Amino acid sequence: MKIKSKRGLHVTIAAGCLILGVLGMIGLIAAQKPLAEKPPEVVAPLVLVQKANTGPHRAVVEGQGTVAALRKSTLAAEIIGTVERVSPNLLPGGMFKRGEVLAAIEPEDYRLDVILRQNEVEQAQKNLQLAHEEASVAREEWKRLGLAKGDQQEPPPLVAKTPHLEAAQAALDAAQANLRKARLNLERTAIRAPFDGRVVTKNVDVGQYLAKGNPVATIFSTEAAEITVNLDDAELAWIDVPGLTTKGGQGSPARITTDFGGRRMEWQGRVVRAEGELDPRTRMVPVVVRVEKPYAHTPPLAVGMFVNVEILGRMMENVTVTPRGAVREGGVLWLVDDQGRLRFHKARVARYFADKAVLSPGLPQGAAMVTSKLGVVSDGMIVRVAAQGPKAAPTAPAAEKAHE
Repeated sequence: MKIKSKRGLHVTIAAGCLILGVLGMIGLIAAQKPLAEKPPEVVAPLVLVQKANTGPHRAVVEGQGTVAALRKSTLAAEIIGTVERVSPNLLPGGMFKRGEVLAAIEPEDYRLDVILRQNEVEQAQKNLQLAHEEASVAREEWKRLGLAKGDQQEPPPLVAKTPHLEAAQAALDAAQANLRKARLNLERTAIRAPFDGRVVTKNVDVGQYLAKGNPVATIFSTEAAEITVNLDDAELAWIDVPGLTTKGGQGSPARITTDFGGRRMEWQGRVVRAEGELDPRTRMVPVVVRVEKPYAHTPPLAVGMFVNVEILGRMMENVTVTPRGAVREGGVLWLVDDQGRLRFHKARVARYFADKAVLSPGLPQGAAMVTSKLGVVSDGMIVRVAAQGPKAAPTAPAAEKAHE
């Protein structure tokens, strides 16, 4: 009886375990069944946009160059002699005024020569006067003798002493010319500055003997300075260059800047001409900007400075200035319409400068230009606008800083 009871218990336990195992397998299989897949959510790409501000805009062509003097020359002795004195301004960097005596040659020999030549003139004048008196007496004598007959009322040249008169007049002319030359040489003992300027080099000192043609000093004018800026010929369409892009009148105004002594310095100038030849290496056009009275301020626009030049060009109407990167290949812009869709817009780029592009005609006012990059784009695709940058360009009177 006990044996049967134990067998029944074992069967019951085994059956329970089997049922639990089957239920576990069913649960495991059910857990491994895939859930119904949901379609992926499409997210529109995020873009950065910038609003177009269309209107008048002034082109500015930018370049660089080195300041050069309008005039530079070497003073030389025009006569021989010993240097008697030298101006205290005759030293490198010294400033002087037009007509100032920079050096003087001992003048005594030339003063004596002037006196001698004056005496020669006086003697020649007396000789000419005597010749006239003798000729007058000869004519009167010829008439008194009754030699004037018919058509011959005047005595022959030899009788009238005409050759003698001509020789006396020629002697006087020569004496006067020698006097003028002597006075000129006396003036040349004072070596004067031909213009307002500064000294580059000094070549003489007191006691030095100078031969004709010996250099005295190298000087340059401070009345004006010039900067030659090499520009691409495409930039000439936006500025006035007398004799090149315009027949007459003034050239475009210019602003010259540089950092000097820890400060940002600025001067005003104007385009005056283009040089005769293009640069053979770069094929650039040398445009000359002139600044009047460069040494009138402190610090001055000194010769030799390397400066930045901004030439203020013509006013452009109905244009939009946009970041260069917003113009895609083929001159296409991406615009976002009111429905949030990306639209392709073919634009005409009038010029590029720095990191900007000038569109002419401009975009509709307030048009949203995409400035960020996208991997794959299509006309009409939906996009999300992340943020709006500053407007593309201010309205007039605005100007660009151009640099190709």
